[in-house]
Amino acid sequence: MPRFDEARATVLSHVSTVGIERLPILEAAGRVLAEDVTAPWDLPRVTNSAMDGYALRAADCARPVTLPIEGFIPAGALGTSLKAGTAAKIMTGAPLPEGADTVVPVEDVTETEDGVCFPGGIKAGAHVRMRGEDVQVGECVLSRGTLLRSAEIGMLASFGKIFVSVYRRPRVAILATGDELIEPGECLAEGKIINSNTLTLAAAIKELGAEPTLLGIARDTPECTREKVLEGLKADVLITSAGVSAGDRDFVRSVLNELGAKTLFCRVDIKPGRPTTFAIHGRTPIFCLPGNPVSTLVTFEELARPALLKMMGHQRVIKPLIEATLLTDLTKKRLGVLNFQRVSVEVRDGRFLARCSGDQNTGIMKTMLQADALALLPENLDSFKAGDTVHIHLLGDNLEMVSC
Repeated sequence: MPRFDEARATVLSHVSTVGIERLPILEAAGRVLAEDVTAPWDLPRVTNSAMDGYALRAADCARPVTLPIEGFIPAGALGTSLKAGTAAKIMTGAPLPEGADTVVPVEDVTETEDGVCFPGGIKAGAHVRMRGEDVQVGECVLSRGTLLRSAEIGMLASFGKIFVSVYRRPRVAILATGDELIEPGECLAEGKIINSNTLTLAAAIKELGAEPTLLGIARDTPECTREKVLEGLKADVLITSAGVSAGDRDFVRSVLNELGAKTLFCRVDIKPGRPTTFAIHGRTPIFCLPGNPVSTLVTFEELARPALLKMMGHQRVIKPLIEATLLTDLTKKRLGVLNFQRVSVEVRDGRFLARCSGDQNTGIMKTMLQADALALLPENLDSFKAGDTVHIHLLGDNLEMVSC
């Protein structure tokens, strides 16, 4: 039975990107770039004005002077020239005329009948954007593996890109197992349990940018389990919930063995999530997660999430370990196991502070709602006091706390 870090390393070593597709750049937002993008021209393409104002020679304004205005240069104008001892009115983004080296903003001058009065001591090059000062032709502006956000889309558009190559989103099949399960909306008869895990996993997968496919519920027979698993193996990834423990009706692992899947591990030395199984069928990774709702989410977060991110081309797939100071005591039920406990987190004066978010039983979903992070409680300790330092993984969008 591997330790957590060993299990995660095994998972990541057995997954890879699932392909590349070419998309319009707006549709590519949120995806990972699958090619290097080099600049086909300088940016800016021409030396231009950074302000609305007047283009002139700085040498003509060594001391306060009134200069005649000859010409008006709007944005998009063709190249012009400027005679010594004159100035030209110029708009933001307009090409600087040949002979000029400076722009004086309109709010810094006084217009008169004889021309425009400029202050003395003007610095050469002020308010001028030089050709190529942002990006030079041939420069790699975006590297393969870059997440395409608004700034990256803007850079692509600046160079006239219409389409771009990105890594494909993996299709993730989700299968719940158990005779006791019913789907949301069905009549809740005595002894039945609503299948919430499937929708929980689907939402988590969508949050990552992958594409979930719901396979429904495999009933507790080898035949039904085999049929559903075969359907799931058509996807890029298969995730099952429940059916991997040692019960008489836990058929998932035996069906995978019959179908020729290679099991890399069938338990992990963690709590919750000990019976988590990871297997490979051809190139398809298979995550068999425990059925308790919290166990399902925790093992998805810590083992499946990094794998899916890697399959989508992300370079950073493992969340950073952050030190947090405890505001409440935390305890473990047993030594020798890495324990993930749900904690709520606040940032105060740049420090992360964590408190227990409630009952840590793996069937208590409310505690997950109140959690911002998982505290990783090491194997060799069983109690942690307020004031102690622990390591945490922030959950979901709470990663923005890192910049607080």
